[in-house]
Amino acid sequence: MSRVENFKLAWPPVLLLAALSLSLVGCSSKNDELDRFISDTKQQPGGRVEPLPEVKPYESFAYGATTMRSPFQPGGSGQGPTGSPQLRPDQRRNREFLEQFSLDTLKMVGTLNIESRTYGLVQTKDGLVHRIQPGNYIGQSDGKVVDVSASKISVVEITPDGLGGYMERPAALALNTR
Repeated sequence: MSRVENFKLAWPPVLLLAALSLSLVGCSSKNDELDRFISDTKQQPGGRVEPLPEVKPYESFAYGATTMRSPFQPGGSGQGPTGSPQLRPDQRRNREFLEQFSLDTLKMVGTLNIESRTYGLVQTKDGLVHRIQPGNYIGQSDGKVVDVSASKISVVEITPDGLGGYMERPAALALNTR
């Protein structure tokens, strides 16, 4: 064998040995850095640990509403503060024109005084303006106009109470300033 062939055969193990030694040097430098960080951290003074908070003793609650009606059982319809068992919408009454519109689609646009009577001016969604006074009905929930002032029209609606009866609910149309 010639020298060139011997050199070619000896070259791969030398490269393998060099790569292995370089990888070991790289690993040792990472460990050195980690060891230095650990030693620096151990030399720093320790922090103060806060004491545990005081545990308050449990206070029991005495339920005192055992004699009251259960909120999960029906207690009769219309028995609340604004309802009565006799309250019902009048089905025999002739419906007025403004009862076909939902109350939230109507706008108060002003008032009109004629011979010491104050009328409210209400605009429907189609742009027409209608004149109403106390005693007229408005809205789809049997809303009766109870008062007309310069700034609002007060209405009392008769709505279902969810228990098979009805209750009175106040509502109002405020003056539209736009």
